[in-house]
Amino acid sequence: MTPKRVLFVCIENSNRSQMAEAFARLHGGDGVEAFSAGSRPSGRINPKAVRFMGELDYDLTTHASKSLDDVEGEFDAVITMGCGDDCPWIPARRREDWGLPDPRDMDDAGYRAVRDEISTRVKALLDSL
Repeated sequence: MTPKRVLFVCIENSNRSQMAEAFARLHGGDGVEAFSAGSRPSGRINPKAVRFMGELDYDLTTHASKSLDDVEGEFDAVITMGCGDDCPWIPARRREDWGLPDPRDMDDAGYRAVRDEISTRVKALLDSL
């Protein structure tokens, strides 16, 4: 069976989309090829994202902040994280905008809440593909 290809997009590719890519890998295993990218990537993974994914035994330091220009091919699903007009058209069978708040400046409880919401949404997405 061919793995499902899923792309998660936000502006900086340093928080939400990185966590979503990680959860897709965790929840989807070999059945998914997960990618993330940003319309204006920051070039780094937010240390908070690294710390809060580390709480779940996932090492985000293995990821890199990438541009949408680095992403090629067609996807089974493209999920934007609320970046609105900053996201260009990417070929996909399915598109969704999750409209999640950027947790960058949130306190620890708020950041964990966004992280956990991303996990829940990724599980539901993978189950529906």
